[in-house]
Amino acid sequence: MAAAERIISTSGSPKTRDDSVPTTAAPAQTPDAGAEGAAEAVQSARTAIVVEPDPSATPAAPAEAPATGATGVARRRRIGVLLVVALLAYLIDLGSKLLVVARLEGHSPIAVLGDVVTLQVIRNGGAAFGMGQAMTIVFTMIATAVIVVIWRIARRLYSLPWAVALGMLLGGALGNLTDRLFRSPEVFRGHVVDFISVQHFAVFNLADSAIVCGGILVVLLSFRGSNPDGTTHHAAAGKAEPGADANGGAAGDPGSEQDVRGAGRDAE
Repeated sequence: MAAAERIISTSGSPKTRDDSVPTTAAPAQTPDAGAEGAAEAVQSARTAIVVEPDPSATPAAPAEAPATGATGVARRRRIGVLLVVALLAYLIDLGSKLLVVARLEGHSPIAVLGDVVTLQVIRNGGAAFGMGQAMTIVFTMIATAVIVVIWRIARRLYSLPWAVALGMLLGGALGNLTDRLFRSPEVFRGHVVDFISVQHFAVFNLADSAIVCGGILVVLLSFRGSNPDGTTHHAAAGKAEPGADANGGAAGDPGSEQDVRGAGRDAE
């Protein structure tokens, strides 16, 4: 009897289990479930990691915008327009001078519009209206300087009207410079061939006409506020002006700050 009582009172004995009370067995963890849990843990660890930016690191340069390439193409096109206009003006002037020297020099003037406009060949060692006959070398240097300046401006040329204007100036300057260099009496002192005579005005050539037309166009463009690089004077002035604050005063103006402070004291 004593042995039987010990068996009954011992915990875990199959004799003491109540078949009416269900027992719950712990589910066995499969290898797949363990792998999924490890992957979730790794993903959580990655999300929790915050990468601090290095202040000493140099930021990557932004990729060159496509507009930069388009701007370069536009500039090359404007330079092409300038060169074409200059070449046309130069060739027309040169051809006309060769023609009038061969056909009209030493002959009587030819009337174009009665006595108002006539064609007659005149060798001019000076400037317009026959001024500066003894300063031929000076006008040669001036023409050379004009050509250099035009070429320097063309390096930042983006405006089509400016390209046309500078092309006419360049072609006219080259036309007269050719006469200064290669016509008699000597190099750098050659006389320019003029052949268009206007009554009570002056005798000039087509190179002079190109220079005058180009100069007038430059003046008109300047009055309109246009720059050779395609910008305008008004836009450049607007960018240069300091910004104004909400109270109507300039940003950083001590006077406006004092007015605001005084208004605050009056309200108190």
